[in-house]
Amino acid sequence: MQPHREAKVGDAWRRLFDAEDVVGIKVNCGGHPFVVSAHEIVAEVVRQLMAVGIAPLQIYVYERFQNQIDAVDYAPHLPESVTIAAAESANRRLDNRGYDPAVYVEADFFGEEDTRSNLMRLVSRRLTKIVNIPNMKDHGATGATGCLKNIAYGSFSNVARTHARGLSHTLSFVGTLAAVEPLRSRTVLQIMDGLRAVWHGGPFARTRRYLFHPRQILFGTDPVAIDRLLLDVIDDKRKAEGAISIWDRSPQYLKADDTAERDRDPNVNIIVREPGHVEFASTLGLGVYDRSRIDVREVEV
Repeated sequence: MQPHREAKVGDAWRRLFDAEDVVGIKVNCGGHPFVVSAHEIVAEVVRQLMAVGIAPLQIYVYERFQNQIDAVDYAPHLPESVTIAAAESANRRLDNRGYDPAVYVEADFFGEEDTRSNLMRLVSRRLTKIVNIPNMKDHGATGATGCLKNIAYGSFSNVARTHARGLSHTLSFVGTLAAVEPLRSRTVLQIMDGLRAVWHGGPFARTRRYLFHPRQILFGTDPVAIDRLLLDVIDDKRKAEGAISIWDRSPQYLKADDTAERDRDPNVNIIVREPGHVEFASTLGLGVYDRSRIDVREVEV
């Protein structure tokens, strides 16, 4: 994969955005308090968008859940006119107004009553471009959670139903959601925040025990390629800590839905992990999975 390169930072941003765009910045707040999309990265993205000529009123920082984005509190770091938005209030069962009834994926996984996942109205009806800012995190159902899961599960409703009872249907569903239009074509830039990360117990980060510091930020337009690199970052760290691989499907390590035991022991899976969701997404045309075809350029600062 040979990326296009611009000589100046501003030219690179202008290649993806123009002054007429309405831009959403998809943050990740689920790892509060320790691992979230960094305030500094989000603020710099806003600054670069404004330098292109995009007015603050045309910029939205968004997440699915109001309580999560409120806890991270991006507002003090941003111009007042930037909108901070969420699809669901704290009372999720009574509030579906943030989702578009006309844009959805229908799938029955465990015989659940509600088999639809709807796209956020903000994405389908307002935004023209999206910047995706995930974190580097382990995940009990997908193996790792990065660009693909942040934009897919973070923009659609009713997605937690895909993994339960020790089983995960995330292998195909993460990519399926990420490929839905207009989400797919509007997500034009991926910035993976790897300043701090979680190597076990993700996607949450309620304890410092499983935190680590890759001290890197990955930039690109290909969510599959970046997530392919992420799989190695998480798996290498787990191996260094003496924990089982994210690819290990051995039944002796499975204690279905026992989150307390999972949190105590990094050699416990609560669900059969599906890190293959990244490769599956590549079959949908979402990006390049073959590590030999991913061109990585490192810049030290």
